[in-house]
Amino acid sequence: KEENRIIRKKKEDEQELKIKEAPKISSAMFLKFNNQLGPPFHVLVDTNFVNFAVKNRLDVIQAIPYITDCVMGELEKAGRRFKIALKVIKDNRFQRLKCDHKGTYADDCLVQRVTQ
Repeated sequence: KEENRIIRKKKEDEQELKIKEAPKISSAMFLKFNNQLGPPFHVLVDTNFVNFAVKNRLDVIQAIPYITDCVMGELEKAGRRFKIALKVIKDNRFQRLKCDHKGTYADDCLVQRVTQ
């Protein structure tokens, strides 16, 4: 008897919400569709980024780089190792941001600025 049975498919309930998956879009496309964000970009720069930019000869000046006093102090304390990076950030095209705290790491200062 099992072999002779017809298996009927259940009719889909038309009132149920139909789920459609949106195609995945690269996050790099965000700036293409968001007209309010565009060059010149304001970039908050840390010690590691400046050092990376110097080593790889990146042109950071295409954007408007901002550097805090904490990052400047961190580069000055590093001495010879970051001598070229220190010369680069002393350029007038780098905007300086004043810090009103003492004894904070540069990373903590940047996180505090971004979350404000």
